[in-house]
Amino acid sequence: MTTLSTGTRRFDLRRVYTAALLIPGVYVIIRYLPPWALTLLLMVGGGLALLELYRISFQPRPNRALVGTGLALSALVLARHHLSYDLTDLLAVGLLTLPVALLLSPGPAERRIKDTAITAFGVIYVGLTLSTVASARLLTGGERLVLFLALVTWAADTGAYYAGTLCGKHLLAPRISPKKTVEGLLGGIGLAVAAALLAQAWFIPQLQPMDTVILGVVLTVAGLFGDLWESAIKRRVGVKDSGSILPGHGGMLDRIDSLLFTAPAFYYYVTWVCGIAPSP
Repeated sequence: MTTLSTGTRRFDLRRVYTAALLIPGVYVIIRYLPPWALTLLLMVGGGLALLELYRISFQPRPNRALVGTGLALSALVLARHHLSYDLTDLLAVGLLTLPVALLLSPGPAERRIKDTAITAFGVIYVGLTLSTVASARLLTGGERLVLFLALVTWAADTGAYYAGTLCGKHLLAPRISPKKTVEGLLGGIGLAVAAALLAQAWFIPQLQPMDTVILGVVLTVAGLFGDLWESAIKRRVGVKDSGSILPGHGGMLDRIDSLLFTAPAFYYYVTWVCGIAPSP
């Protein structure tokens, strides 16, 4: 979650400790293990994020039938690259299972219909967007592409956090997230572009320098929209954090909210614009 602070000068060191513990393991999974290992990681992280989304959305208590259906459909979306089905098959499964779960759920019809819509939204918002990370891993040089995506997304978040905390004065979206500032956005773009250029020179030469700069800007803006989208959801339901599983970062959804928007933007840019194809 990008934090763009305007008033405080205090940094939460738990963010640093949590990142120091998680980053080496994630790096090993992306760089050295086969693609299915990354898919499993995405299924675990995405499942936790989806549970948090359903927990804060299904108030006053979660609809267990629909929660289970949403988790199962999201896992199937993420695993589709490793199994013999595509999104058309999953759409058919979803059209069959969601109405059944709706009918078996307790409560008035209006609430059940609303909960079903939330369930379908969660599968798209978390499962489908995260699946583009798995898709990027299967491209030529996929492990390096995913590392680039993770590095630039992290750099944008970090640059925005510290620039906003130290220099933030001009509010960016006060009605949605009162701590977002223009200075934070510019700091995120600056660090993201620098990280992207460094990564391009170091380990991902298949990207052209101009594409690298564009990706630094695009991923920062996409990550900001991802953060604002989650902030709008939390504001709507009246919660501060989606959870508390990651010290200093809040919940899993708080941690990956930017990635949910940067991953699709990155995947479609490198495949449609840069022409990078799946690995043979």
